[in-house]
Amino acid sequence: MNIVIMGCGRVGAELAALLDREGHQVTVLDIDPDAFSQLPADFRGTAVVGNGIDQDVLQRIGLDGADAFVAATPGDNRNVMASQMAKHVFGVPKVVCRIFDPIREDLYHSLGLETVSPTRVVARLLKEAVERATSASSGEAPAEAQARANPDPPGETSEG
Repeated sequence: MNIVIMGCGRVGAELAALLDREGHQVTVLDIDPDAFSQLPADFRGTAVVGNGIDQDVLQRIGLDGADAFVAATPGDNRNVMASQMAKHVFGVPKVVCRIFDPIREDLYHSLGLETVSPTRVVARLLKEAVERATSASSGEAPAEAQARANPDPPGETSEG
């Protein structure tokens, strides 16, 4: 797949490295040339300095030929703007947008953007870790602790 990643911070660089190792054609776009130092030495993709909300830059890197676009900068507004451009202007079939603010994530998701909220993902992982620690210290197996905490299966209640 031909994948464009906007943002070469920790997440963007890690994602670029993972996809590159799997054999995908990866282009990483960032406004800071120093950001590319986070890419591994064996990265075979393309690193481009440029603004991901500049239509000319996106045209120049061939976004119209991309199979996927990922907006992974630390800025929610920039990520949403670039994702909308990738989806609606350039017709990229798969667009994924990182959104830190869970409230805005709901709104953008309702507008048709595929979103990932690190805030929600990390909160869930931390909650699961706490629950595992709590159930381990109580001597319960994790499944038993979960069943005790939520006795009714999803979508069902004991009130019939």
